[in-house]
Amino acid sequence: MIVNEEKFVKKYSFIYTLIISIILLAPLYIYLDHKIKLQEIKTEMELKALQAHIIEAMKNFGNHPDQTFEFPKFSQYKSGLYKKDFSVIYTQIKDELPFFTTGYHMQGNKRYLITQLPSQKYFFADYLVTQTPISFSSIYFETSLIAFGIITLILLLSFYFLKSFSRPFKRVNEKLDDFIKESMHEINTPLSIINVNVDLFDSLHGKNKYFKRIKSATRALATIYNDMDYLIKQNRIEYIDTTIQLNRFLQERVSYFELICQLKNIEISFACDILVDIKFNETKLQRIVDNTLSNAIKFSYKDSKINLKLEAVKDGVNLTIQDFGQGIEKPEKILEKYYRENEHKNGFGIGMSIVKSIIDESDISLKIKSRLAYGSTFIYTFHHSLVEKIIPKS
Repeated sequence: MIVNEEKFVKKYSFIYTLIISIILLAPLYIYLDHKIKLQEIKTEMELKALQAHIIEAMKNFGNHPDQTFEFPKFSQYKSGLYKKDFSVIYTQIKDELPFFTTGYHMQGNKRYLITQLPSQKYFFADYLVTQTPISFSSIYFETSLIAFGIITLILLLSFYFLKSFSRPFKRVNEKLDDFIKESMHEINTPLSIINVNVDLFDSLHGKNKYFKRIKSATRALATIYNDMDYLIKQNRIEYIDTTIQLNRFLQERVSYFELICQLKNIEISFACDILVDIKFNETKLQRIVDNTLSNAIKFSYKDSKINLKLEAVKDGVNLTIQDFGQGIEKPEKILEKYYRENEHKNGFGIGMSIVKSIIDESDISLKIKSRLAYGSTFIYTFHHSLVEKIIPKS
């Protein structure tokens, strides 16, 4: 079957982009941290330069008590003079000081520089404090642009290269898919010819046990054929739901498998006390029933029986298929693709995985009960969203 190239390329492009982005964005984080530290150093130097300017202005003013000193003012910077106990002599800073030690301090989006002054030299102040807001938005914006550019470039390159690499595999898959489709067609034709000729022989010469076995084998092959056909078409066509008379459908499938059951002298029966209509796709329903029944026949003992039962339950409608055969050692694995408990039995281990894919995408639940050497019971619950009508039999 052809791998969906578009989904494949998109999926792995994102995976590769994520992995490579993590590797490349690690240095970007170091770059971001470095830029932030540079901004802090730049801010500290600006505050020191501002304080040097204020101190120089106070020094030039000198000691003139009869004159008014015009304290320097700046739009982005606030300053103040404080006593030893940090009580205010003069300040433009409206916030309460968060720190009472000299040095460069950080508080939220504001930065402070506290410098000790010579005692009683500048208006009897002991500390000069300057404050300024700080913003890293330009750094974050620049880093985000770089990160976006890196991720976009990696994604585009990943998409381009994966698309290029996937083309040869796509062509191989297309050829393989065409081969399988042609093979399936070639298989179906001889199966039909065999069945027609067996029926013709029976009508002319009466029933023959050998031809009965041939016809039984062709029906088993037809089940495998239908599984393969479903797998090929699964992602290519839309299966439309229609109204299905479940009782009649099940009776037809029981009749179909009766001939196969006769080879092992297995009695197959169908019991129900209700008439049920469901909204479902007939092809999908046939895959569920046929695969469950074919497995039940395959692993049943000779001279045993298989029971089908249809009943209304609280959650909807239950279809129970019970055999009295070998049982399943690991019921939890029976729905896995290619899983086979008995390697000596025919089959590819895909039938029940098809069933699982169908019930997973539908409002159907499955409960499996099994006991080795006593048989297995498969209970399919068709929930109310699928059930159109339930009528008790009169």
